Amino acid sequence: MIFLQWLGGAPSGGEAAKKTSLQSRLCKYNSRIMDWIITTLNWYVVLFALGIIVFPLTRIFFHQFFDRGYPFAKTIAILALSYIAFILGIYKLLPFTQTSLILIIAVFVIGYVYFKRARLPRLTFNKDFFIFLFEEMLFIASLFFLAYIRGQEPSIRGLEKFMDYGFMKSILRSRFFPPLDMWFSGNNPINYYYFGHLTGAVLIKLTDIPSAMGYNLILATIFAQSITIVFSLVGNIIYLFYKSLRHAIFGGLLGTLIVNLAGNLHTIYLFTSGYTPDKPIPFWQILSKYNPTKYWYPNATRFIPFTIHEFPSYSYVVADLHGHVFDIPFVLLIIAILFLMFVNQSQANIQNNKSQITNHKSISNFKFLISNSILVGFLAAIHYMTNAFDGPIYILLAGLLFLAMFGISRRLFLSGGIMILSFLLFSFPFSSHFSPFVSGIGVNCSPDFLVKIAKLGPFLFEKGNCQPDPLWMLFVLWGFFWVSFLLFFIVKYIQQKRKEHSSPLHVAIDDFIFICFVFGTILIFIPEFFYIKDIYPAHFRANTMFKLGYQAFMIMGIASAYTFFRIALLTRLPRFVLSCIFVFFFSFIFIYPFYSFPSYYGTLKKTPELNGIKWLETTFAEDKEIIDFLNDKVTGQPIILEAQGDSYTDFARISANTGLPTVAGWWVHEWLWRGSANVVGSRIPDIVALYESKDVDKTAGLIGKYNIKYIVVSRMERDKYKNLFEEKFAKLADKIFTSSSGFGALYQVKTTRP
Repeated sequence: MIFLQWLGGAPSGGEAAKKTSLQSRLCKYNSRIMDWIITTLNWYVVLFALGIIVFPLTRIFFHQFFDRGYPFAKTIAILALSYIAFILGIYKLLPFTQTSLILIIAVFVIGYVYFKRARLPRLTFNKDFFIFLFEEMLFIASLFFLAYIRGQEPSIRGLEKFMDYGFMKSILRSRFFPPLDMWFSGNNPINYYYFGHLTGAVLIKLTDIPSAMGYNLILATIFAQSITIVFSLVGNIIYLFYKSLRHAIFGGLLGTLIVNLAGNLHTIYLFTSGYTPDKPIPFWQILSKYNPTKYWYPNATRFIPFTIHEFPSYSYVVADLHGHVFDIPFVLLIIAILFLMFVNQSQANIQNNKSQITNHKSISNFKFLISNSILVGFLAAIHYMTNAFDGPIYILLAGLLFLAMFGISRRLFLSGGIMILSFLLFSFPFSSHFSPFVSGIGVNCSPDFLVKIAKLGPFLFEKGNCQPDPLWMLFVLWGFFWVSFLLFFIVKYIQQKRKEHSSPLHVAIDDFIFICFVFGTILIFIPEFFYIKDIYPAHFRANTMFKLGYQAFMIMGIASAYTFFRIALLTRLPRFVLSCIFVFFFSFIFIYPFYSFPSYYGTLKKTPELNGIKWLETTFAEDKEIIDFLNDKVTGQPIILEAQGDSYTDFARISANTGLPTVAGWWVHEWLWRGSANVVGSRIPDIVALYESKDVDKTAGLIGKYNIKYIVVSRMERDKYKNLFEEKFAKLADKIFTSSSGFGALYQVKTTRP
């Protein structure tokens, strides 16, 4: 009141009430802002510490980079810590706890200090410090940017979020691995590539931040990692070519925009009257009519009917923490490793052709070959455990690069063999309990004589599975990269016509970029001929196009940024013409985030909120109370009973938000993971009987059959099972929790029946 009087006298009556209400709202607003800032800062401090601890190792790997690979340090730290924790957990050597993670970090630090023998590149304050500072500021800005975006709509709900969050909750409850499937009780491990979810759980354990907040901060972390890593990778490729820090910074920023924020040429439909998503027509057939309100951003990822062709920017918008999202930083890491390996070996090949190799040099090259092949094999194993398709993809890319480096020689077979053996060895702890849910390699548009054969080895020839794509549709999705590829050829032609001599390093870099363009294009066209067979009949090649196209986008995005830099080195007229072409197409892909983020998150003016399960308070208040009770009071992973329902619904919400296994969750998901609809489908009638049967003995038998310890009776159960007979639970269990509304209840099964 003294403060109000100082402002001009204390108001009375209604004015005082209004000001008091305003002050209350301001206090709540400031409190939420501070909570968001402090939580994000606490999260960042842990990431920063991890990066600093591992940076000495990173400097060894990336000593040729002007930034010594500083942005890679956080990713390497998370990857290494998670894999060690995974191995120790798989073989029951160390439980998955915060203490164990801290112990692993401490052992690494002590071991490094004690056994430090590596000669590290000397850092110079003036140059290195400011580069590190710039990249760290870029990381912080990116982290807080996406944390703010997610703060506009943080809900862990919709699409695949229940699944992804459920995996992490199950992992967080696990003392040892493999973690249990929260939607298929009975000591059944998760039959999915969950290593990425494990890395998220590691960060939640370390930071001690609630998992419902951690979910959104994990996405922000992946975004920040990817922003800074692409900046470093593209920037260093350019720096190694031109030795200009200014060009490197500009190229790095351009590269990170293309890979992480850009879309595809589908945004051309922004300038038209639109189209029916299930019947897309060529853009040149649509009358021009500027109508941006009709542009719906998901159409860019579902343009070709019955397929999926997503890219990182879309992933950051919809915020599903799926395997392909977790793998983005790891993918960028292996591309960087392959780049350095290729460039160094290619230069060595050129120099060796000009001079005699000493015995010492041969031994050194052999050690280089072995160590790098093992490293690539290890990273391929990480990809396989994180997003299964990515393992074979980057083994193939590495194999193509090995072929370019060694030709058909003993070194090719040696490096390839070591890589594959390393891949099998490092992925074995995961693959030993993972059953791939594919049934073969289908041939798109199989001719009739092959359809009659039906199957030949792994190849499937299925009648009716024919989805050819017109080239114009592929151009809408991938045209920017193909235009960049063409421009790259033009630049090389101009260079050769002028008889400009390039150093071995320049030749090696250009060759790497060429291989990236070629490999990305191959990935795009594979679904036109082949697909990986899964359970989806109409969308039989959707996953194949999705997984391959996603990697093609990142690989060719890096190559495209380099292409613009190469254009910039030309003389005035060619530089101007080719730059205009590049910028014209780039403008279309860069429009995308300006529509996608507001479409999903609205005006972006809300007070940020990181709690991903806050939506339950208004939608399923009773369930929120039950979830909180189970998370606070129940340890381990006893089995719960809750309503079962279809995928992409609110069913299985208790198991997803607690990590406690339920009898059966999302049916189609489990069908995919288990290879049969009946595996989970056979349990559904039992769940109905558990809730609706009036036979106490039958109910008791089913409870014993599935070893159920807790029974949930709340809104979803009452709505789903119209003949729900709750009275019987009083004879079989104790009611241990009732929601404040009295509508939701939790029963604990008695150990012995009266």
